[in-house]
Amino acid sequence: MSETKAVTVTLEDMLESAEARVRSGAYSSLSEVVQEGLRALDREDEWLREAVRESLDDPRPSIPAEEVFAELRRHHAEQVEADKRGH
Repeated sequence: MSETKAVTVTLEDMLESAEARVRSGAYSSLSEVVQEGLRALDREDEWLREAVRESLDDPRPSIPAEEVFAELRRHHAEQVEADKRGH
């Protein structure tokens, strides 16, 4: 069984958003809103860890950043030229 401990949280500019969620009936209290926010952070952290694992396990060779940015600059220049020609 988990321990319950009261804490003080300052929501500042997010307070109105949190209170609106309670008023909507989606949550019964500000505590539930904060708890759901922490669960969402946990899910996001797990997704990020998995994405990093997949990236590190990818057998394809890495592409140097200089090549990636050079390709992006080339692509952008082509788009600018196409826009000038009305395409």
